[in-house]
Amino acid sequence: MLQLDHITILAPSLPEGVAHVRDCLDIDVPFGRQHQDMGTHNHLLRLGDALYLEIIAINPGAPRPGRPRWFGLDDQPAVRAAWDDGRRLRGWVARTTDIDGALAGHEAILGRKVRLTSGDAVFFFAIPEDGALPMAGAAPSVIDRQGRPPPVAAMADFGATLQSLVIEHPQPAQIRALYDALDIDTPPTVRAGGQLRYLASIGTPRGIRQLF
Repeated sequence: MLQLDHITILAPSLPEGVAHVRDCLDIDVPFGRQHQDMGTHNHLLRLGDALYLEIIAINPGAPRPGRPRWFGLDDQPAVRAAWDDGRRLRGWVARTTDIDGALAGHEAILGRKVRLTSGDAVFFFAIPEDGALPMAGAAPSVIDRQGRPPPVAAMADFGATLQSLVIEHPQPAQIRALYDALDIDTPPTVRAGGQLRYLASIGTPRGIRQLF
């Protein structure tokens, strides 16, 4: 079974991503970490006991990795075009304790597992060969932390909680069928829309805010 782990804003740069979330939620999201294996870095916001928001961008000060970066970040013109179009929340990550089982029969969509490190810890992440978002972001990326919980406990609590996550897609029935096939526990709500678009309702100390 897959479970929602975190939702992801793909930013042309971290300052732009942080400013967008500040505008939407009135929260300054603190820095998270650098990803040495991927040449990226992020800011992280706790959204519950086992759920968080990631703002991720290419780290301009890091060497280029020896493989395509995750989340389609190498295609910076596409990242910028989606950003300028108001599609900034563009992906989600599902966790599993059995990544081989989760990917079986679905590698063409989800990608193959890649061994990565975070500090002294090893984890696996599914990435398509070209580094693109699975199904342009409609399908989840999959992470297996090898039995470790999500790193939420180490994040500052700003009182933000995910209330709902909605995906608009031109073929909603196809996406719902995929979620059923992947055995996702409480998947995002899928509804019809002209193009792939995410909308998250976030509870904050100042009320419900929308993140897109």
